[in-house]
This record gives sequence, structure tokens and C-alpha cells, in this order.
Amino acid sequence: MRSCGPKETPKQSCHETGSKRDYLLISTATIIVLSYLIYLLPEAILTSSTYLHAFVSSSVTLGNTMSWGILIGIIFIGLLGQIPRELIIALLGNKNGIKGILRATFAGVLLDLCSHGILMVGAKLYDRGASLGQVMAFLIASPWNSVSLTLILWALIGFKWVVTFLLASMLIGIISGLIFELLVKTKTLPDNPNRISLPEGYKFYPQARKALKNFNFSFSWLYKMLFQGVKDSRMVLRWVFLGIILASIIRTFVSLDIFQTYFGPTLIGLGLTLLVATVLEVCSEGTVPVAADLLTRASAPGNSFTFLMAGVATDYTEIMVLREVTGRWIIPLFLPLVTLPQILLLGFIFNHIN
Repeated sequence: MRSCGPKETPKQSCHETGSKRDYLLISTATIIVLSYLIYLLPEAILTSSTYLHAFVSSSVTLGNTMSWGILIGIIFIGLLGQIPRELIIALLGNKNGIKGILRATFAGVLLDLCSHGILMVGAKLYDRGASLGQVMAFLIASPWNSVSLTLILWALIGFKWVVTFLLASMLIGIISGLIFELLVKTKTLPDNPNRISLPEGYKFYPQARKALKNFNFSFSWLYKMLFQGVKDSRMVLRWVFLGIILASIIRTFVSLDIFQTYFGPTLIGLGLTLLVATVLEVCSEGTVPVAADLLTRASAPGNSFTFLMAGVATDYTEIMVLREVTGRWIIPLFLPLVTLPQILLLGFIFNHIN
């Protein structure tokens, strides 16, 4: 993977694929498009095959659920590509340590995106020079913590558990971010090659005001921004589309009722919840109702929290995108190693304080 240095020009991209065709993106996108076309067929034809109906319906449902997050993610990627890297790093914090990790964690919590939209933005933040610890804190703390999903979860499980889950997920994000920074400092993991040093005396607010003052909106700028957002999103979209397909296959042959009914507040139930969260590719909107059922129907708040968080820590889409972004396998493989012990420990505690 070619890394962008400080002298990056607008025409360069860390994710440039050249003229090479992305067969994974083409094939998965084709299956998704075919699913939508088949879904438009008369119901008598669609329901003639139980498995085809289940697969197509799941693909369309997941696609519709993820669509807004993906679209907003593309817009954010395009916008981030237009913002000077120095300004982004000044906002997140240029130095390692708790301050930068806290900023990244709060940014992830406040950004109203689904897990796949967050993943696209996180990849772009790495490209723009955020530290590895900041990117990990941003990704870990954010997926279900958007304002809209938090309100939905509040309605489903109550204020007490929403606040508990929110604080716990932020804690895991902060601790994990600091651990990743320590792993970089000890050279166990490589640092982000896109890191830059800010000029002496560089301040965020004066520079932001200056950039806004000099900004002139035009339709050509809007087109360029959106085009770049779509272009830089291809790396993530290929894995998102593959996730939709695999999740639809699982939904076709495995009943979620079993997961929601029998996963009680036991070590076995917690382990099975982790297993399901690992193999089931569900966007954050999809995890919320399932997690709510695990708390209300199975009386297992720890399982509910584990289902919300473990999907992020073990999600193969996230692992593959991190592999693409960083160019290394070791970094995404450390994601579950660092986060899962924290998630399972808190899940176990929540199950026993219920």
C-alpha cells in the first residue's frame, strides 16, 4: 500500500487502485443489484422459492437499513478529503496521549452514522494522519452510539442501561486507544505512515476561521467532493456488500429466534452471543433490536452489551477494511485481542448485577 506523505497533492490517493478492476466490488455489487431487481418481481414468483425469497428479502432489508449511513459516510469522506490535513490533526490532537484519544472517542460518539458509515470515516481519518490509537478509539466507541440509535435503544431498554452501555463503550474505546498507542510506542505495531507534524504555533480555531472565510461554494466543488467521496469509498463498499450477502445467507438458513430466546445470562449464553456477533454481519441499526431482546426477553444485559460491542471488535468487514487501509494484517488482528477481553469482562459483570 502506498502511503501519502505530507506533500500529498489533490490528485493523489492512498487508496488509488489504478486501472486494475475490483472484481470483488463488481461481483458483490452485481448480486446486490440482482437482489433488488428480483425483489421487484410479482410476489407469486418471488415466494415460489422459500430460500430465494428469504435471501432477496434479507439483502434488500439490510441494504435499505445501511443505505443512509453509507451515503452520509461517502459525503463525510468527500468533505474530509477537502479539509487540510493539518486542520484535522489539530482538531484531534497532534500528540499521543489521553487528550487525543478522548477527542477521537467523543467524535465517534457524537457522529450520527451507522457502523459502516463510521468505518468509512475512520479509514479516511487514518489516511489524513490520525494516530492509530485515535482511529481505534473512534471506531470502537462509535458504531451504535449515534444520537438516533441511542434514543431508540433508550426506548427499548430504559435509561439506566443505555447510560451504562454508553459509558462502558466509551471506556473500552479510551482504554483500547491508549493500548494501541502503547503498542505503537513499543514498536509492536507500526505507526501511521501518514502522520504529519504541525507547523510551530498552528492553532485550530484561527485556521478554521481562515479556511471558512476563504471557502467559496460552487457546483463544481460539490461535484468534485462527491466524486472523490465515492472513489475513496470503494475500498469499504466491497466489504460492506460482501457482508450483506453473507448475512443474508445466514438469515436464510438460521433463525434469529433461537439466538434471542435461549441466550441467557450464563457463561454459555455469553459465549454463544459472542459467537453469533462474530459470524453475523449486521449493521448497527440491526444490532439494536436484537440486543434489546437479549436484555428484555433473555434477561441478559451482559449479552446485550456484548452483542452490541463484539460485532465491532470481530466484524470481518472492519478487519478487512483495516487491512486495506493500514496495509498490514497485524493491526486488525490486534483489534479483537485488545477489545474482546474488556467486552467479555464487562458483559459478565452486567449479567451478574442485573
